Parts: sequence; structure tokens; C-alpha cells
Amino acid sequence: MENFDYAKAIAELDEIAAKVENPETKLSDIDALVSRSRQLLKDCREYLRTVKEKVDALDKD
Repeated sequence: MENFDYAKAIAELDEIAAKVENPETKLSDIDALVSRSRQLLKDCREYLRTVKEKVDALDKD
């Protein structure tokens, strides 16, 4: 997770949401977009969990 860019992932999720909401997006493309968004959400949650653990560890010191 060291190279994970949370802001970039959130920006990509915003782009995906816009594409999914666009009526011109093909149904066949939506499956891939949803799949990518699931991976991004998983990575974001893992990143946030890691950050929380680091903050909690600092609070204990």
C-alpha cells in the first residue's frame, strides 16, 4: 500500500460513476467499470484501515 494514491483512486471512482450514469455508456462496458470500482473500493478501505492503525498506534505512545 506504500505506492497507493488515495486521491487518485477517489478521482477514478468519480470518473467511473460519471461513465456509469452516462446513457451513452454501453451495457457491456458497465460490467468492467463496476469490477474496477469494486477493486478501487477494496484498495481504499485497506488503505484507510492501515492509516487508522498507524494513528491508533501513535495515540498509544
